[in-house]
Amino acid sequence: MKQEFLDLGKQPIANRFLTKDEFDDEFFFDLKVVFDKETKLVSLKEFVAPEMMFNENYTYHSSTSYPMKEHFRKTAEMISITYNPFNNPFNVLEIGSNDGIFIRNFNPDNTIAVEPCGNFAKMTNDMGYKTYDKFWNTDLSKLIKQNHGKMDLIYAANCICHIHNLDDTFKAVRDLLSNDGVFVFEDPSLLRMMERGSYDQLYDEHAHIFSVTALDRLLERNGLTLIKVDNLLVHGGSNRIYVGLKDRYVVDNSVSNNLMNEKSFGLDRFETYQVFAERVNKSKNDLVSTLKSLKLEGKKIISYGATSKSTTVFNYCGIDNSLIDYITDTTEDKQGKYSPGTHIPVVSPDEGFDESVDIAYLGAWNFKDVIMNKEIEFTQRGGKFITHVPQVMMFS
Repeated sequence: MKQEFLDLGKQPIANRFLTKDEFDDEFFFDLKVVFDKETKLVSLKEFVAPEMMFNENYTYHSSTSYPMKEHFRKTAEMISITYNPFNNPFNVLEIGSNDGIFIRNFNPDNTIAVEPCGNFAKMTNDMGYKTYDKFWNTDLSKLIKQNHGKMDLIYAANCICHIHNLDDTFKAVRDLLSNDGVFVFEDPSLLRMMERGSYDQLYDEHAHIFSVTALDRLLERNGLTLIKVDNLLVHGGSNRIYVGLKDRYVVDNSVSNNLMNEKSFGLDRFETYQVFAERVNKSKNDLVSTLKSLKLEGKKIISYGATSKSTTVFNYCGIDNSLIDYITDTTEDKQGKYSPGTHIPVVSPDEGFDESVDIAYLGAWNFKDVIMNKEIEFTQRGGKFITHVPQVMMFS
């Protein structure tokens, strides 16, 4: 039984930045969130067709972020040392390879990519990695096994939570994994989202926000075992999940520790999510009130980072360019376009992040420390950042 606990209103495709002539035909859906009493899984009530989100026009390039490049380099190194210490032949598959930020750390002779976005699939193919321009499912898993054999490592980052049918997803992994193979995936943590009140983790791409509790149940019923959990800081709090075939690995204490922490917080109880929804509504009211007050004071407010997270916030809160003049972002594909839904213009930082700016809303609050170090001049001259996580506040 699925119970609805949060309604974030009409939302657009979060990462689809528009030209003016596309405004009238923009797609919207009802972003409502449900809790499954049986599996404890938190999901969107209404899924958006994958082809609408992931196609040749997808604009998020992982490699444009230096922190993420370092994160994936270190992750690849750690996995190689842990699971292939003697550098033996090691078949690697990445699901959702984006622009190759992770797989570039592995030998293309025995590394396969799955990437449904045609623009990125071309990039990794050109890098020498055989790339399947398809969505992950059991049919594709069978095809890859037929062509390349079983995999010793299957990896995915910020991807498994995008896939609607998790039973099919995990069965496809199970069938392709070698006997001692490991499936490693990273996705945003439900516990961290609930603790911080970061409801902006909820948007069209994030079909699910995972708890370890829900994953443990879903993996088990599909012939897989959760063997280890790393709690990460990236993307505002994520979990790196390690999975093996049943009875092939000793289960690490981190699994029981995470399950215990989630139970203590109440992630297995619907009432916890009802309280979260009340916090989200308060956050909305506080943010809009703060922005309106600053505008009345004559402050120039912009948004720093054209993110999917900020798409959720702006559309839920009804924030448009009457409150935020424009958004600055380093992604060239977004510059000169308009934000999804609320149609705030996007400009380059060189053009827009100048001395006229008084307040910068942190669309990329998960990179707060990196941004603060980069923008010391802004804060030294009196500029302030504003964020809604973990509460609405200004800082410099």
